[in-house]
Amino acid sequence: MTTVRGTTGLAGSRRAAVGAGTVFVALLALAGWTFAWLARGGQPWDGDYTELGRLASWLVGSISEPQYYAVAPAGALLLIGGLVGHVAYRMSWRYQGFVQACGSGLWPWAAGSALASLLLGNVIWGWTLVPGSWQPLFVPLVSVAPAVVVLYGPGWRIALLAAVLGAVLTPPASILAVEYVCRPLDLPPVVGATTGMWLGAAVAFWICGRFGWIPPAGAWREQEHSEPRAVAGRQDSLLWVPRRALADFSEAQFFGNEWASATLLAGAVVAHVISSSSTSYGSGLFSAVLASQVITAVAGVLIWRKRWRMHGFYPTFVPVVSVAPATVLAFGGTIQSILAGALAGALIAPPVAAAIAARLPKTFHPFVGNVASMSLCTALVVPALRLVPGFTT
Repeated sequence: MTTVRGTTGLAGSRRAAVGAGTVFVALLALAGWTFAWLARGGQPWDGDYTELGRLASWLVGSISEPQYYAVAPAGALLLIGGLVGHVAYRMSWRYQGFVQACGSGLWPWAAGSALASLLLGNVIWGWTLVPGSWQPLFVPLVSVAPAVVVLYGPGWRIALLAAVLGAVLTPPASILAVEYVCRPLDLPPVVGATTGMWLGAAVAFWICGRFGWIPPAGAWREQEHSEPRAVAGRQDSLLWVPRRALADFSEAQFFGNEWASATLLAGAVVAHVISSSSTSYGSGLFSAVLASQVITAVAGVLIWRKRWRMHGFYPTFVPVVSVAPATVLAFGGTIQSILAGALAGALIAPPVAAAIAARLPKTFHPFVGNVASMSLCTALVVPALRLVPGFTT
């Protein structure tokens, strides 16, 4: 496959190696701090900007919130796994896994812009939190910022614009949707959070089209002679299904890589062992959430494997971060909620996402279709199950 690689020579390679090593050590230190904070029983942030330790833990925990873990060690280890996956890709390691950032290899730009957007969004909208409350302030991490970078290419101006647009547009839209749509209609909060993502993204992509200095969508791929997405490994191999199912755990953050997903899960499990009340919003349902995600990930890849082969990508990750865990939380983690949410999500969410994405303008990243499917399918499945005997909230 043709990939995006620089030609900076030996000196550039050494600088890149030193930079990656420095970031790796910093992330290790961050992970150690998050485990220590958890062991000390650190409290969640409540919007007080002077509480820097609690704010830092909140921000790192937000990195794993799309998976319903919302615990800082999982977020820190996800970043470490993402870095390992990127270095493995750059070094052409045999076990590099799926190429991150939608197969573009732009992981540093996408992840950097997303983290900046997450930080800025919390600075701007953190005042909406009050003690004991929750707001979907994680949404800039997994929406506009990485999508704009992947669509319009690398570069400081694009990355900064993406970060600002994501921070300004998506949190208020998600907060309003949760408050004025989900709560009155008794819908899972993920419906409002993802609604804010696609609404904010639609505005952001329209704004991007108004800037004359931004290149046409996807033009950078032609300049770099890069293919849109390549599927790692042979899809007819026995290991492809579990590898793809594992990678789907980190696809929401635009990582979609086995290294990233494995470290994310390791961080969440260890954090749960240290403090069972720290994961999945203190619901005590982490094990049930994880079980539903494993089932829906494997089932989705098995069901839609031919679509993966035909298109090179298929959004089988959508139910992993929406329908399956939302159903578990809505019905108390019962066996029937685990199975129903996982299987219903695997069956309907990926084709709905693909159908919406296929009808979007070329100036929109397909992630808009993915998050719209999360909103729509969760809003259909959870209320429908309430009508079925055996499903009580």
